[in-house]
Amino acid sequence: MESVKCAVIGYGMGKVHSDFINSTEGLELVAVCDLDKARRETAKKDFPFIQTYESVEELIRNCDFDLAVIVTPHNTHYPLAMQCLTAGKHTVIDKPFCITTKEATDMINLAKEKGLMLSVFHNRRWDGDYMALKEAVAKGLIGDIFHLEMFMGHYGAPGPWWRSYKEISGGALYDWGAHLIDWILGLIPSKVKRVGGFSHKLLWHNVTNEDNVEAIIQFENGAVAYVQMSSIAMAQKRRWFILGTQGSLEDEWGANGFRLRKMVDGVKVEGIVPYKKDEWTAYYKNIAEHLLKGEELAVKPEEARRVIAVIEMASNSNGHMLEFPSELYQ
Repeated sequence: MESVKCAVIGYGMGKVHSDFINSTEGLELVAVCDLDKARRETAKKDFPFIQTYESVEELIRNCDFDLAVIVTPHNTHYPLAMQCLTAGKHTVIDKPFCITTKEATDMINLAKEKGLMLSVFHNRRWDGDYMALKEAVAKGLIGDIFHLEMFMGHYGAPGPWWRSYKEISGGALYDWGAHLIDWILGLIPSKVKRVGGFSHKLLWHNVTNEDNVEAIIQFENGAVAYVQMSSIAMAQKRRWFILGTQGSLEDEWGANGFRLRKMVDGVKVEGIVPYKKDEWTAYYKNIAEHLLKGEELAVKPEEARRVIAVIEMASNSNGHMLEFPSELYQ
């Protein structure tokens, strides 16, 4: 291929993907597919050179494209991806990958069988704050992580849209929680050993997602991570709270850097690790270079499957610690 012809399925957040694709060398936006006529018309105004389609069946039948980009409600990721992979299309899926580990495995197996690329839009790996954090940890600034906490929450009723309904979204951990867990799995250099979780449904009964969810991840090297997502948190916690054998890192939403504490020659010192610059175009640049030049894929489907396994296990553990499937690291 001289360029990768891309079709975006779902033009809500699909506009963001379309913009990234349209500005990435080697990628060519050729089509948008959406059930909603108004969204199709908006897509055509935004990108007059594309074709629009109402159904995926119509898209596959009538459009010459190489890469399907699925940006639809969570519970549709699996059937749409299987449809596109079966048709011989490379596939990118917006996070989360899917709802269940089995769905992830089915997609991975089909992509391998067809010789196709499959990836998940974990673009937040290129957030400047996360890149700064990962670099600091990789350089041993705080030694080995043994305890990590992440929090995201507020006190307020969730909006009445599909992300608030468990039967569509998968639950409260599946949206932003997918980013948080992907960050953690990329930060701690160890395999997951056990996963547990707790949830509460106490207040917002007009939607079906949990009001408060907590995941506990134990790693083979002994490190433990806690993740909390809440819509009933009246008080706020730090976003990141990380303890290492030689120091600590912490920050809050809206900060400009991580607060560092560590011992240097027996003296306790404090400082700031500044955030790096966001590199949000990096994901699709890697997709283009992978398909056109054979560069290693940055976000592998097996990595995204481990995120889904953690979420699924934490959401269904009922407070018990469950053994993480070792085959997910093979």
